[in-house]
Amino acid sequence: MGPVLSVTILGSGSSGNCALVETPTSRVLVDGGLSARQMTTRLASVGVQPADIDAILITHEHCDHVQGLRVFCKKIEVPLYCTRLTAEVLRKAELAEYRGEIRQFAPGAEFAIKDLGVQAFSVPHDAVDPVGFVFRHGNESLGFLTDLGMCTRLAMERVRGVQTLVIETNHDEKMLQNDPRRPWSLKQRIMSRHGHLSNTAAAVVVGELAGHGLRRAVLGHLSRDCNSPELALNEVRSRITTVAGGETTAIELFCASQTEVSPRFAVAC
Repeated sequence: MGPVLSVTILGSGSSGNCALVETPTSRVLVDGGLSARQMTTRLASVGVQPADIDAILITHEHCDHVQGLRVFCKKIEVPLYCTRLTAEVLRKAELAEYRGEIRQFAPGAEFAIKDLGVQAFSVPHDAVDPVGFVFRHGNESLGFLTDLGMCTRLAMERVRGVQTLVIETNHDEKMLQNDPRRPWSLKQRIMSRHGHLSNTAAAVVVGELAGHGLRRAVLGHLSRDCNSPELALNEVRSRITTVAGGETTAIELFCASQTEVSPRFAVAC
């Protein structure tokens, strides 16, 4: 059996985001936006203990991506990976008392965590220095594209060729525009180039990648009030069917949940 790179979404949505990326010899978390108790419980449900984690990679400093780190990192000493600007913000707030190692990287950097190759790249979002990731192990590759208002040419080129893509489908545009609980200023921020991807915008990205080796898209970071799994899946499915000229494509679609752990997806399958 050859290399096996896998991803498990421990939770994804407006309230918290955390994913587990594994190879035969490495285990890393992408973000720590669930409570430390939930992170521990959900890891245990897939047979992983906190002490098994080799690193935590942070996309950006927003609460729904880092709120569990302070307590979780008191239990285990695990290196944190983030950009310099993100580290500065976390040192002042969420990780003010953290005495562990924070390994800083620049956007565009490539580095390795044991046998897992990591490439970071900048994305447009209203955070100090947000990034996406591409993970590689042998010939297997996983893209992580979340919390961005638009998929730039740079981001598209970085994830082109990945076999599995984790991508946010944050909102349905009509539901967001009609939501009476959100002020117009917040709607504008969400829909801006530094906000979040809509179902439609994410569908365009998946459709663009459909002819470049993509086998699976995991949809995530859905708004609790302005989206639904059915809307997100239907929008992306419709787009890739259109791109394929009405034929059924071989791309598997899955919608991640805020409350339930996803299956463990082997990236190349």
